Amino acid sequence: MTGTDHSPTVGQLPSTEASSPLAPTTLTRLVWGLWVASLGLLVVRPGGGWTFPGVAVDGLTVLMWVVVTFFSGIVHSYSRRYMAGSAHLGRFFHRLFAFTVVVMTLVAADHIALFALAWLGMGLVMADLIGIVRGWPQAQAAKTLARRYFVASGAILAGVLALLAWATGATTVSGIGAEASTLSTPVWAVAVCGLLLVAMVQSSLLPFHTWLLSSMTAPTPASALMHAGFVNAGGILLLRFAPLVTLDAAFMQLVVVVGAVSALGGKLLKTVQTDIKRQLGCSTVGQMGFMILQAGLGFFGAAITHLILHGFFKAYQFLSVGDAVERTQPTKTGETASLGVFGTALTAATALAGGAVFVALTGKGTHFGSGLVLVALVVLTTFHAARTAVEASAAPASARFVAMPLAMLVAIAGYGLAYRAVDAALAGLPVVTAPADLTAVHGLVLAAFLGAYVAIEGGAYKRSDWLYVTLLNATQPAPETLLTNTEDYNEY
Repeated sequence: MTGTDHSPTVGQLPSTEASSPLAPTTLTRLVWGLWVASLGLLVVRPGGGWTFPGVAVDGLTVLMWVVVTFFSGIVHSYSRRYMAGSAHLGRFFHRLFAFTVVVMTLVAADHIALFALAWLGMGLVMADLIGIVRGWPQAQAAKTLARRYFVASGAILAGVLALLAWATGATTVSGIGAEASTLSTPVWAVAVCGLLLVAMVQSSLLPFHTWLLSSMTAPTPASALMHAGFVNAGGILLLRFAPLVTLDAAFMQLVVVVGAVSALGGKLLKTVQTDIKRQLGCSTVGQMGFMILQAGLGFFGAAITHLILHGFFKAYQFLSVGDAVERTQPTKTGETASLGVFGTALTAATALAGGAVFVALTGKGTHFGSGLVLVALVVLTTFHAARTAVEASAAPASARFVAMPLAMLVAIAGYGLAYRAVDAALAGLPVVTAPADLTAVHGLVLAAFLGAYVAIEGGAYKRSDWLYVTLLNATQPAPETLLTNTEDYNEY
């Protein structure tokens, strides 16, 4: 031990006779009750939803309520055992439940004051979860850093909303959207650039990813909720203000470029990171870039589908991250299976078939427009996933080449059906789909994705010392949050 005087964070399991005003069991049951209620609302909700003073319970609201309460219920249930014995058990659960309530408020908020307050509150509660261990200097440093980002994000959003209210005379998000076309060009430009900046900070897009990679002091359940829910708010923000952001094709292309930079950057950063949780963090940076890119293409339903599916996947990865940690003797890495000519051809055919299935189920990509970019990304993603699955599998070649195409096509079909279901749930919102004409920018983005894929698969970062060091430096958290000595946080 270092001799530092601080309260232990790990100890005996709490007594079952201990009482608490808001016990973890009560809050867990309450969250699952909210999930059941939200699921019921999703089923019985009328086409136009319900409108109350300052609140709009529409398709996006109910859909997000179902998703948020489900993830929160899983995290609450998991945390009852994970946090058992912690001196911070009560505060952790209170913050966890408060976060759930604030996010539910945000997605329903229509009055701009309520929306801005919920946005700021969401960030402050998440920052408190990051620094839940008060006697841990690195945790407090990570909390302070995250809070700076979130307060700045909230301040910019409040300023944008105030500007829009002044320019339109409306005090609701829906009212501002209805008056979007009346905005002067300078006011519109300041507003949409501010909204994009807020979304970039919230979704930890490059170059604002430092707060996310510095947040590893958060308990793993809090990290799961952060990566599965908190960072997704950037996509929800763009959808809520879609009537503004879709007014100009050039701005939508800017959104595409911003998303593409983070999608590619996150993938590159992940290749050089060895820490498991930071690998997941870099993956989130890339996945949020994909989400913003899809919004920039005009397919907000695809962005919401992506954030939901990514939330399921990333929550599972964080909650099971302990299974991936094993202390073993160094061994020589075995060779991966080679595809060969036949395997490469079959993988390419599977990718093209996956794209065709996606087009058939969603109707996207049937016209000469930005939908083709979306389909091309589906094809490239399918090719990468299929190639990885075949090379990593230890099954006989005959089994791999039969099972792989079937599994990939089923997965793409599932994605396409989920996309259709989300589009149906969002029906009634002012803008859900706003495809654009193909431009040179879209072509350059696709070329960048293809080039990055070839470079990563070819190990270009391993052959360039400069590139490797640059990427490695970009994945480093803030120095004051680094966990350099296990005695700083290990109670044993």
